[in-house]
Amino acid sequence: MSKKSIGIFDSGVGGTSIFKEIHALLPNENCIYLADSRNAPYGNKSEEEILQLSIKNTELLLSKDCKIIVVACNTATTNAIDYLRANYDASFIGIEPAIKPAALKSKVKAVGILATKGTLSSHLFHKTSDIYASGIKVIEQDGDGIVPLIESGKLHSDEMKKLLETYLKPMINENIDYLVLGCTHYPYLIPILKELLPEKVTIIDSGLAVAKQTKAILKANDLLNLETKTPTISLYSNGNIEVLNSILDNKFETAYLDF
Repeated sequence: MSKKSIGIFDSGVGGTSIFKEIHALLPNENCIYLADSRNAPYGNKSEEEILQLSIKNTELLLSKDCKIIVVACNTATTNAIDYLRANYDASFIGIEPAIKPAALKSKVKAVGILATKGTLSSHLFHKTSDIYASGIKVIEQDGDGIVPLIESGKLHSDEMKKLLETYLKPMINENIDYLVLGCTHYPYLIPILKELLPEKVTIIDSGLAVAKQTKAILKANDLLNLETKTPTISLYSNGNIEVLNSILDNKFETAYLDF
C-alpha cells in the first residue's frame, strides 16, 4: 500500500501549486495529478455540477489505485468533500481558504479574500468565517475571469494585471494587512500581487498546510513510502497540455488524458 500513488485533482492546472508542495515535502512519494482543464473553472458551476465532476475525478484516481486523494481545489472541497468522504472508502485531504490564520494575525482587523464564487458562497466557507472572523472586516472578492486567463496561458498578460488591480482596489482602500488566496490557481499570481499590494500586506495560501496534512494522514495510517528511489510522477490534463507544461516550467513529464 505504501508504494501506491497520492492522487491529486483540480479544475485545471492550479492544483499543481499543491502538487509541488506535496512533492517537495514527500519526495519519495509517487503522485498522479489530474488537471480537469476542460471543465475549468468549477467556481461558477452549480453545486450538483461540482459534485459530479469531483466524483468523476475521484473514481478515475481510485481506478489508478491511489492510496489517498487530495482535493486540490477550494471549490470542490467546499462543495463535495463531505459527500466523497461519506461514499468512498478512501482518505481525502481537502483545501479551504486560510481565513483562520489571517483573522487571528491581522493587526488592523481587516483582511481580504480572493476566491471563486463557488467557494465564497459555500456553507463550509461561511461556517469557518463565522467561527474565526467574528469582529474582523472581511473584504470578499470573487476572482471571476482569473482561472480562464491562467488556463489559456495568459498568466502574465496585461489583461490579468488590470483585472487584479480592479479586484484589489477595494481591499487596499480598506487598509487590509492580510490577503487570503482561496483558489489553488492563485498562488501563481503572487509575484503580480506583490507588485500591486502595499508592502505591509501578507499573502496567505494553503499549499504547505495541505502538504503537511497529507504527510500526517499517511504517517498515521502507516502509508508513507520510505523507499529512496526516484518516484513515478504522472501529470495529466484533458485540456491544452502546453499550459500544464508551462505552469510547471517543463520540469515534469505530462500527458493528455481524455477524462
